[in-house]
Amino acid sequence: MTASATNGRTDPALVEPDPAAAHDWREAGNAWGYAAEDWSCLFEHYAAAAITAIHRRTEVGPGTALLDVACGSGLALVHAAAAGATVHGLDASEPLVEIARDRLPGVDVRLGSMYELPWPAATFDVVTSINGVWGGCDAAVVEAHRVLRPGGWLAISFWGDGEPLDLRPVFKAFARHAPETHYNGMKRLNDIAHHGVAESMLADGGFVDIERHQRISMLEWPDPDIAWRALSSIGPAVPSLEHVGHGPLKEAVLRALEQCRDERGIYRFRNDHQIVLGRRP
Repeated sequence: MTASATNGRTDPALVEPDPAAAHDWREAGNAWGYAAEDWSCLFEHYAAAAITAIHRRTEVGPGTALLDVACGSGLALVHAAAAGATVHGLDASEPLVEIARDRLPGVDVRLGSMYELPWPAATFDVVTSINGVWGGCDAAVVEAHRVLRPGGWLAISFWGDGEPLDLRPVFKAFARHAPETHYNGMKRLNDIAHHGVAESMLADGGFVDIERHQRISMLEWPDPDIAWRALSSIGPAVPSLEHVGHGPLKEAVLRALEQCRDERGIYRFRNDHQIVLGRRP
């Protein structure tokens, strides 16, 4: 999902110690909206297993008021609405918000920053952020706490650092071709992959009963052109595309992805997907 601050997901150039003040969420939204149609159709379903696990654990269903922060083009909202929940979403990318609205006519999906959620306190039973809250996004956790009702759940997901991790060589290819400022920012965001970082963020934000779960995220693409379209649609690809152009970056990414191709020519992309949840007292 998209860095709001995605789904957040967050501007790689954030600087410590006050990311909420320093961040231009519109810049992050522009990156994630760069190829919104490709991302929504070819990449967003990476999160299906994590979304299912989160909704089951937080008992999303009829009567649940749910907010998805950094909602991207709305996949988590579609799943929650199918379970009977009343759903709301927010993302920094206008093209992704428009796709989410098309998928869910009449649903409250807003453009904005995860550091300033445009809903009153104690509005929701569940707040989720699927790969939207990263290292340094502590202020977004505090905002999620504000809009939750007592007893409500916050659930975030993010890439872990365990096996399988097929994205690692691909993201290294992006990093090698990115401006230095982007590379340094991504290192800071990815600190959340270290065990205990997310738990500390939630505890410092006032959450209790914190727990961690793991799922394996999987994507499959039938040929290299579709694989490239999918991977080049994600926000972290955009600074590299602007820095070196499509040709050199495509060559590097497909070379990194070669290990994921099976005997049928299918690119099967599998990753450690971590989930951390906590309740508002």
